Amino acid sequence: MKLKGLLKKIQNVMKIGVISLLLSICIFYGTAHAQKSVWVGPVPQIAESLKSISNKFENYDVVLEPDVNAAEYWAGAPSVVQDENGVFWMAARMRSPEYPRGLRGYEIRILRSDDGKEFKKVHRIGREEVPIPGFERPALLIDPDTKKFKLYACGPWNNGPWSIIKFDDADDPINFIPSSAKPVIQAPERQYPRDVSVHEYKDPYIIYTQGKYHCFVIGYIRKNERIFHYISEDGENWQPVGDINQPVLDLTGWHNFFIRPASVLPLGIGYLFVYEGSSTQWYDPVYNLGTGFGFTFDMQNIIDLTIDSPIAISSTPGDFYTWRYSDWHWVNGEIWIYAEVSKENNSHEIRLFRIPTN
Repeated sequence: MKLKGLLKKIQNVMKIGVISLLLSICIFYGTAHAQKSVWVGPVPQIAESLKSISNKFENYDVVLEPDVNAAEYWAGAPSVVQDENGVFWMAARMRSPEYPRGLRGYEIRILRSDDGKEFKKVHRIGREEVPIPGFERPALLIDPDTKKFKLYACGPWNNGPWSIIKFDDADDPINFIPSSAKPVIQAPERQYPRDVSVHEYKDPYIIYTQGKYHCFVIGYIRKNERIFHYISEDGENWQPVGDINQPVLDLTGWHNFFIRPASVLPLGIGYLFVYEGSSTQWYDPVYNLGTGFGFTFDMQNIIDLTIDSPIAISSTPGDFYTWRYSDWHWVNGEIWIYAEVSKENNSHEIRLFRIPTN
């Protein structure tokens, strides 16, 4: 079987316990259940086939709490980089119920840490400084050539559709200039009155690999959230990969309501593609999101590995089981994952999960 041969090659090349285990379990069960009806229930749950992996997400450290520890106050959407001096930098979205739903992201907060666990605020970009009606997920990177920091965000540009925006590069994240924001990825113009092209874009995840910047982004088509792929040589000028209206993963199974990009983790041979999604049967699936895994060699053709259920949901749910906006990194031989997770009181905080690889 081709998948078994692929798995054997992956195991031989990586020789990393947790990733080998992850791929072997996910690919095995993905193959075994590919022709069966998948699990769907009234609330997010982890399928038995995936619990040996999902259990690894029960231990965590809280790295950023919301400004108010109450329902609908959220600290989340973390994007983390480590510079050449070993310093960790995080860009996060802060959100408050004092504002209209859909426009509650009032600030992109920039934080610094020497160890990746204890973060201190060093800068903020308020939406009124851009100006923009509201923020969601930012993306923080380091340019491999200039070593300058790049910061992307998203929001309703000029009070129009949501677009991906970029601030001027900075030598230090404390020097990002709010008023320098400009759109870099915007929805295409309609070609005819009933055109079903993407209406707007939000929540970019950006990685530099294979000599290019790759942006995975949410695109809205007929009020559905799907995953789209853009590439760029310089991080400024972006082009869609393939057809502009063709998403890279389908709405199916437990993610038949929304499916969204989360993160990409290089494995040495291919990439772990982390996504999030929700089911039409779940309570409030717009915000009630779990996380799943895919695998890709080329960053475009993605195999869905977690067919039976999400692989990560909140271990501290209230009305929501949300485990989303995760950012995955290799740090000192471990996998470090920063994620926005729901609490019992319906607030959200950013947690750090550390997974050993032996």
